[in-house]
Amino acid sequence: MIGGLGVGELSIILCIVVVLFGAGRLAGIGSGLGKGIRNFKKEMDTEKKKEIENKGTDATPDERKSEDAAI
Repeated sequence: MIGGLGVGELSIILCIVVVLFGAGRLAGIGSGLGKGIRNFKKEMDTEKKKEIENKGTDATPDERKSEDAAI
């Protein structure tokens, strides 16, 4: 399993976390984590699109000639 932890160990850890934080707070933490991951992915996609759009404008004249010749 994960790092040598079995199902029993993971169950005990989950129970301890629920007791410490409470079910309601865990839902909020999970929701916040999900939003953070979603925003991160969105920004990564945006950066890739910008990079692709700027690739043609950042190319040197020699690179543009070789790209045109390849087409």
